[in-house]
Amino acid sequence: MTIAEMLNQSIILTLLGMCVVFSFLVVMIICMNGLRIFVHAAGLDKEEPKADVPSAAPAVDQNAIVAAIATALHEKQ
Repeated sequence: MTIAEMLNQSIILTLLGMCVVFSFLVVMIICMNGLRIFVHAAGLDKEEPKADVPSAAPAVDQNAIVAAIATALHEKQ
């Protein structure tokens, strides 16, 4: 096998691989758009208000955070 034949074969193989990847990406984009349309049509993209569910995070005192930041800046200077 000559160098020219090997280069020709490698170019063909490279183009074939790029076509396979590109076609997979096109199929994936089509599937994702189909899923988006399905979710929107089924009404699954709307958030329902959660009532009577306690927040997992504790209530944060904003003044305490500001005071901690101011103290840290004051100590740094």
